[in-house]
Amino acid sequence: MARLGVDIGGTFTDVVLELAGGLHSAKVLTTYHAPEDAIVDGLHKVCAQAGIAPQAITQIIHGTTLATNALIERRGAKTALITTEGFRDVIEMRTESRFEQYDLNLTLPAPLLPRNRRYTVLERIDARGEVLIPLDTDEVGELAADLATAGYESVAVGLLHSYTNPSHERQIRDVLAKALPGVPISLSCEVSPQMREYERFNTTIANAYIKPLMARYLDRLAARLAAEGAECPIFLMHSGGGIISLESAAAFPVRLVESGPAGGAVFAAELAARHGLNKVVSFDMGGTTAKICLIRDQTPKTARVFEVARSYRFKKGSGMPISIPVIDMVEIGAGGGSLARVDGMGQIRVGPESAGSEPGPACYGRGGLRPSVTDADLMLGKLDPLHFAGGTMPLSPDAASLALQTCLATPLGMGVTEAAWGLAEVVDENMANAARVHAVENGEDLTEYTMIAFGGAAPLHAARLCEKLGIDQCLIPKGAGVGSAIGFLHAPFSFEANHSVFMRLSAFDPNAVRGIFNALQQEATRFVRSCDATAEILAEFKVYMRYSGQGWEIPVPLTQAQALDANPLVYLACFEQTYTNLFARTVAGMEVEITVWSVNAHTPRTATEAAAPIIARPAPQSTAQRQVFDTAKGAFASSDIHARAALAAGDHLFGPALITEAETTILVPASRHAIVLSDGSIALQKKGE
Repeated sequence: MARLGVDIGGTFTDVVLELAGGLHSAKVLTTYHAPEDAIVDGLHKVCAQAGIAPQAITQIIHGTTLATNALIERRGAKTALITTEGFRDVIEMRTESRFEQYDLNLTLPAPLLPRNRRYTVLERIDARGEVLIPLDTDEVGELAADLATAGYESVAVGLLHSYTNPSHERQIRDVLAKALPGVPISLSCEVSPQMREYERFNTTIANAYIKPLMARYLDRLAARLAAEGAECPIFLMHSGGGIISLESAAAFPVRLVESGPAGGAVFAAELAARHGLNKVVSFDMGGTTAKICLIRDQTPKTARVFEVARSYRFKKGSGMPISIPVIDMVEIGAGGGSLARVDGMGQIRVGPESAGSEPGPACYGRGGLRPSVTDADLMLGKLDPLHFAGGTMPLSPDAASLALQTCLATPLGMGVTEAAWGLAEVVDENMANAARVHAVENGEDLTEYTMIAFGGAAPLHAARLCEKLGIDQCLIPKGAGVGSAIGFLHAPFSFEANHSVFMRLSAFDPNAVRGIFNALQQEATRFVRSCDATAEILAEFKVYMRYSGQGWEIPVPLTQAQALDANPLVYLACFEQTYTNLFARTVAGMEVEITVWSVNAHTPRTATEAAAPIIARPAPQSTAQRQVFDTAKGAFASSDIHARAALAAGDHLFGPALITEAETTILVPASRHAIVLSDGSIALQKKGE
């Protein structure tokens, strides 16, 4: 099979072609006006490398940031919300928490929909699913006429407690479907059937808001690829780390919000399995953002709520909550294109604003005037201006120097090199601090972890991050520059179904539990079957539990036998074990309750072959050198330059050095040495290890 992985990022679109003979990859600048143009460009490049025609491609797996960008930039469809009378302002009231406790001028982010686009109907269902006030379909019909007159392009329906009884939401959909033909309708009982109305309403609105945009894009993409000869099935990577069909993606586009980063986590987990690593922190730094994910026992950590469009330096609570299954990671505005400035305190600040691909960093020579991380890396000698992106995109040191001088050096009274050094240290410390906080929140010690770094900019910054975090070893895999796209090709077909049903262990009902899990397994399996009609399908079971009175739950994994045997003592033992792992203790005498039930159906994951042991030997003598700035030492040092393609398994070299390839460059500082492993990965290790 010839399989194509495509990842649209904020700066570059990565395309990877997998054939029996290996991988072929290309990075092209993302085309914002028509993202499919960059995909087609990359498609032809990798097909030319492999010597095949697009017609030979049998499967395309795609991940994209388009859904995320549409939410951040608020350029979705004209959307209406229909909710229960009295709950019109839920998405504006939020949870009434203050994410910045001491900011007297705190400004909450505006809701996705203004108040005049939020409508109510008189109905009421209680938390047990019993109807207190029946729905009047005539009232819904009158409301539908008003929506038609207003010209809405999409409608979200979120009623109180619809996760326990969806009948009223479905009645509303039936009325709207007749009155508003062709207008997509998103129901909260289908998009996110979970408790907590703020998160559920917001997720449903987000789905409706981007649904027409994503449907048009996916239709356009399929038609364009078919016109180019790639007339084959297209699948989408979803936020939970699996693959869904084009039709499912169009119905639930909110599940695509973190699709690109999820592919990177899958890529890192596969590499961890290959090398037998049970504690891994993945570091994915691209052109716009950096993503950090904890991977235990070769499995990325997952969550069921995350935030997009955080407005306060990516501070938790300042963004838009999306309640869907997702690989849990921290994401900050620290990519190669992240722009730097001097704030009112005379300090260098980097991100979250990015130069993207239009115009791109100043050194791209496409009109950018402000300094970015890439400009600093160029001035510090980390990048070769003549061989960037395999020589397809020469860089301008003069333009980078001018941007650094104008925006940083002159205002701060320092030289260009010092300004570039300061910029690099700030962005590295931002990423290191985000990793520290994420680890502390999960009760982990990063000094026990191995870092896996990928993305176009990560290999340049990974060693410095390891120095800051006290991590002894970092792996840079083959194809690191296009890691997320490779991850798409390793991901299984999967779908996770969640449902809120409140149950205390003191009132545990085994028959009800089996019914819940069976229904969720059937739902999840149906989505996987839409991708593959014959493959074996496995299921993973999980419940979210808490002590009575606590504000949040923890995920408790169960085996299939534990889940379906439905023994409350087993559930309690699993909860206490998980709680102890997180908090080192349990709470005696407290009632325990279950709030959310989950089943993840997926095809078997590809077996990973263990990496073979190696015998170290000195690497071939370098034939070139360049002055590279060591940010830890604050000085330039002569660094050997090695082509990655010329290194073989076992080759061992000491820093300072650079290892170059078409899509990225690996920086080996003086504190590290590098060794090529049997699978082509390069391990950066602390000297003496």
